[in-house]
Amino acid sequence: MMRLVLGLTILLAVPFACAQESKNRTVVDAPSAISAGAPASVIPSAVPDHPTATHRFWDRENMLLFSGVAAFRALDFASTKNFLARGRTEVLIPDDIVYNNAGFTGLEAAATATSVGISYWFHRTGHHKMERWLSIAHLSVTAFGDAHNYALKTHHPH
Repeated sequence: MMRLVLGLTILLAVPFACAQESKNRTVVDAPSAISAGAPASVIPSAVPDHPTATHRFWDRENMLLFSGVAAFRALDFASTKNFLARGRTEVLIPDDIVYNNAGFTGLEAAATATSVGISYWFHRTGHHKMERWLSIAHLSVTAFGDAHNYALKTHHPH
């Protein structure tokens, strides 16, 4: 269920993140404007009026966000193992993965790596807000799931 919510959040948020460029752009061909005797105010400068907010991908904020995602994915592993030991059953992941420590660890690592990879794709395509919000959403949904796992009552068979 949580993965479905995360996926829907991403799908619904992507169209809003695409509107990061100005829509009222006037393109002027500088060489033809100069030869036509256009005033200097019409000729575009090499420096944009509104500098874009760029940053390095591995900056402090992303490092903190990715570390948070990894920490909560590790906590997801621990909380799932905890409720399984208390007699509960996992409904989102097949048993052959959940009961295999290496397989389940690989799944959690793959989820973290996928989150970082999609964030990198957003970064490379200039969607810096989505780059951050993806990690925030992933971290939040996973934290909610971890809290839910620990809050489950121990199953007592009759």
